[in-house]
Amino acid sequence: VLLQRSVPSLERLSWSELINIMAQVTVSKKNPCLAIVLALQYAKNKCADISLQWGDTTVLSLSSGGKVSEESTILRYIARSCPECGLYGGSFLDSAQVDQWVDFSQRKFHPGLLKELDTALVGRTFLVGHGITLADLAIFGFLHGNRAQVIKFTDVQRWFASLSAQALLKAALSSVPQQATAAATAAASGKKKEPKKDEGGKFIELPGAKMGEVVVRFPPEASGYLHIGHAKAALLNQYYQLNYKGKLVMRFDDTNPAKEDEHFEQVILDDVKLLNIKPDIFTCTSDHFDVILDYARKLIKDGLAFCDDTEAEEMKKVRERKEASKYRETGVEENLKRFAEMETGSTEGQRWCLRAKMDYKSDNGCLRDPTIYRCRSEPHVKTGTKYKVYPTYDFACPIVDSREGVTHALRTTEYHDRDDQYEWFLQKLELRHVNVWEYSRLTMVSTVMSKRKLKWFVEDGRVDGWDDPRFPTVRGILRRGLTVDGLKQFIISQGSSRANVHMEWDKIWAVNRRVIDPVAPRYTALLQKDAVSLVLEGDVETHSKSMPRHPKNADVGEKTVWFSKRLFLEGADAAALKEGDRITLINWCNAQITGITKNGATVTELSAKLLPDDKNFKDTVKVTWLADVAGQTPPMTVCTYFDNLITKEVLTKDDNF
Repeated sequence: VLLQRSVPSLERLSWSELINIMAQVTVSKKNPCLAIVLALQYAKNKCADISLQWGDTTVLSLSSGGKVSEESTILRYIARSCPECGLYGGSFLDSAQVDQWVDFSQRKFHPGLLKELDTALVGRTFLVGHGITLADLAIFGFLHGNRAQVIKFTDVQRWFASLSAQALLKAALSSVPQQATAAATAAASGKKKEPKKDEGGKFIELPGAKMGEVVVRFPPEASGYLHIGHAKAALLNQYYQLNYKGKLVMRFDDTNPAKEDEHFEQVILDDVKLLNIKPDIFTCTSDHFDVILDYARKLIKDGLAFCDDTEAEEMKKVRERKEASKYRETGVEENLKRFAEMETGSTEGQRWCLRAKMDYKSDNGCLRDPTIYRCRSEPHVKTGTKYKVYPTYDFACPIVDSREGVTHALRTTEYHDRDDQYEWFLQKLELRHVNVWEYSRLTMVSTVMSKRKLKWFVEDGRVDGWDDPRFPTVRGILRRGLTVDGLKQFIISQGSSRANVHMEWDKIWAVNRRVIDPVAPRYTALLQKDAVSLVLEGDVETHSKSMPRHPKNADVGEKTVWFSKRLFLEGADAAALKEGDRITLINWCNAQITGITKNGATVTELSAKLLPDDKNFKDTVKVTWLADVAGQTPPMTVCTYFDNLITKEVLTKDDNF
């Protein structure tokens, strides 16, 4: 997570350079995350001297002023910021497994988790790969307060003892204040429980809002598919619509005919319906074009707007130098004449644009006489060729908001500098006041959110469409496996805060897992290229049996499980077994390994005898399997790993995309 847009890519920075970005890591004494302490100690040894402070809350503070309080995100930040540490393993698969264990460490402790962990640690020294990773540190910190229960599980105890003997971890634990150690143990054992946090984010009360009178709006431009940032805007407006029993206006911002597309309009309407958002009113900015033109003429007549034909690049330089345009003091009649030419779309009219006469000397660049009307020759999706001039979004928005009865305009913080401009138009045009409320823009790491840039990926053939599973579009992430409920819960968890945060994708997938876990059917799958045969001794009848698709939810239904003399095991499981080991064939019974055939160091086949009367499942190795039954070949399944489209975590305005 990187909260400073001007910071270069993390991949190009050493840990010592990152110290200039990371102001400090503070760990709570009252509810300490020992895993963060361990990760910092490990990074300190590998990379550079890192200061750790103890305080009231756990937080990562950056020099940019950004703060991160989520423990799992801080852990990932430390690991990814110090690649020399190898805390994320050596491959994409390692990284995915590390993330899985970090999520595991965030669960509420109960003894059943130790059983799951014990199975995963059979024959392994470390959770992922062949060295210490963030997975080991996260789980070690997670279990430290429950050391008494660890001894009940052989492989967990072995792994825990091995890590406890590591000099680096000893040093890290010794640095923890006694108060924090006691608090961690008490919290883990349940002696002292922290108040349960609300799953939702903090929603600010709208200023001046009255029950039943609030009107908010969602104004997308139909120039592309809705992405997760738009979904946040739509759902946030819906929250206030429902919370205040008010109204939601769904308005297409169609002020630029060159970008409007009827196909995109329909897709956006479908996505809004998919998110179960129900606007009360559907409008378009183009419904108000005649009125907006009248307001433009009013500004000219009041001496508050002028026509300008300065070349775009030169106009930009003049504004940057805070100089007045040479046309700024042109008389009203001449400006009305030029604007009339603009409205006809004539060759003469196309030379000009209309600018508001605000304050060319302002430190706020948005107030330096912005353009409010320009000529466009393209036909409009709804109005055809009726108009030759079109208002800018910044000019049209306050006018339409006021006319449509909007009481609160929710805008992302990127519009902050334009808020003064918005208010200027309302005052000068004597329009009804509209409250403007800012909220943080949703930005995901290693993700392109600009519709213009997403369109480039589509048109250049880099993806297979706007619903590509790697895209942040609503269609893309739903195709990848996100549920609508998962998306809505994730957005709600963000609240309406103004704090800008670059979110990790693992956060949204963790929310999604909570949604699907109670209802997702369970199946067994093995990697075909690594599968190893296990032949059972004696007479084993080939038969099938109905089993629940979900161990805790009978409503999910049943599946047919086949049993036979020859089974397939996961290659990694087979490699960890040795002759004489007792194993539990999940959903069948115990068995004992009687023979192992190898080709060099690779296990090619196992033999075992069933132990149907052995009911001691505590000290066995748990293995998943599939039966090798003639005519009942398991269906082939292709699993695709989707990486990010870009390697840089945060794109800045200076990046050459």
